[in-house]
Amino acid sequence: MLDLTTLEKVGNFSHLTDSVRVYNHKRGLHIVVMYLVIGNWRFPWSFRVYRGKGTASPSQLAQKLLNNLPSVLKKAFQIYVLGDTAFGTIKLINKIQYQNSFQALVGIPKTRKLQDGRKVSEVKTRGQQVYLNGLDIPVFLSWVWLKRDNKRVQRFIISTKPMKGKTIARWGKRRWQIEGFFKTVKHCFSLHRFGQKTFLGVYRWLILSFVSYLLAYWVYLHLGNFDDLDWFNSAQNALILLLPHILLLSLLNQLETVIPWLNERGFDFCLMRCKI
Repeated sequence: MLDLTTLEKVGNFSHLTDSVRVYNHKRGLHIVVMYLVIGNWRFPWSFRVYRGKGTASPSQLAQKLLNNLPSVLKKAFQIYVLGDTAFGTIKLINKIQYQNSFQALVGIPKTRKLQDGRKVSEVKTRGQQVYLNGLDIPVFLSWVWLKRDNKRVQRFIISTKPMKGKTIARWGKRRWQIEGFFKTVKHCFSLHRFGQKTFLGVYRWLILSFVSYLLAYWVYLHLGNFDDLDWFNSAQNALILLLPHILLLSLLNQLETVIPWLNERGFDFCLMRCKI
């Protein structure tokens, strides 16, 4: 899955003027993320920062991400690339189909023109084969209805692989799974709360946030309790299982802080390490 998300920021970021900018009416750092779904495994694979007009576009950044997929994944799986309208450009669809030998299921605006002069919104049959203006290969069109601001909104999806209309719609809806990932990684793992003064520092923060998410998620899968995903508990379990020394140091620091208070109340502690 490909998507662009904004890590919204307020205030003065003069040291990051090339990166913190306004795009789609949102001010912040804009990153294109590639998110892999392989069975029960779902995780961010890589990302690129969109630096605004005059630099590589989101679709061009997406192509770079796809080019860097390891060959072992390309050989082992039939890869489907899901994305919204930002990734429905003619160049990207052609490269996905011919250069990468993947299949694309991407969103397109309802005003997109077909070679016969019609708009996409004028097609009435789901799964119909159509030719987009400027694209030589046939694609297959469908749509989904989503709820936005208490209104039903129609979203159009094209597939480079022949599929039934309902199948295309079902695949298209999967793209919105990445929205749940963005909410989680922002609000539970502080992806957007960077304050570094260098671009390298920002990159380190983003990678730290993604790694924290991955460790918590993989421990959740390892424990096999799929009934309820509590990110706080998963993070705690990851700390205990993977970084016990960090947990121990934290407990010792807390204990050192409260020892004077405990001594005043008649308590005393003696810590000893025994080699067993």
